[in-house]
Amino acid sequence: MTENQLAVSVTDLRKKIGNKEILKGLSFNVSNGEVFGIVGPNGAGKTTTLRIISGIIRSYYGDVKIFGLAPAEAKQRGYISYMPEDAFPYEKLTGYENLEFYAELYAKGDKELKDKYVKLGVEISGLGKRIYDKTAEYSRGMKRRLIIARTLMVMPKLTVLDEPTSALDVESAVRIRNIILDMARKYNMTIILSSHNMLEVEYLCDRIILINDGKAVSYGKPEEIIKSTSSKNLEEAFLKLVFGD
Repeated sequence: MTENQLAVSVTDLRKKIGNKEILKGLSFNVSNGEVFGIVGPNGAGKTTTLRIISGIIRSYYGDVKIFGLAPAEAKQRGYISYMPEDAFPYEKLTGYENLEFYAELYAKGDKELKDKYVKLGVEISGLGKRIYDKTAEYSRGMKRRLIIARTLMVMPKLTVLDEPTSALDVESAVRIRNIILDMARKYNMTIILSSHNMLEVEYLCDRIILINDGKAVSYGKPEEIIKSTSSKNLEEAFLKLVFGD
């Protein structure tokens, strides 16, 4: 794999918070146009890894490149759009106004580009006329769909999603999974996501890295990991690799 085929390159990534070592030498690559999963139990270091890749955490050891750039520079250029697990819209604004606000940040004064982003955001959200209602009136699923739309509509080179379907009902979760896959395939978008739902990860991701206690315990295509652990699915493989079940 050549350098220009890589969206993300992570080499010997280490991170300490106080005396606690959160990441202990992670290394992996994400190909351009790939849906890549970072999975593991609570406290494994998933969110810390996502925040480093997104350019939010800037203090770490090791080498991280986003399309050949340091994460902070890639973020400044608008290459990255990041959705944290606890993201919520501005509830005093309508869904449409939320999209407009975010589009303005990425369009940087280009009205035509801003309008293009907002139009795509409305389409991705699938909220219909409810897009003009204040988001305080939205259900949790509707809010999540709006946040996903806000994240994807700016057509980033890299989208980072932390638990995109967390605490959603089945219908909302399925809708969001379909949005993620559709955007990735339609626009050759590189997406990195974290999820506790192993069956969701198996369905969405081309490849994954499974981490535990800040270290990689498995890395590759879901079907390869399932086969190598003689498991029925990724959930079973996860339990075997992390807990020895």
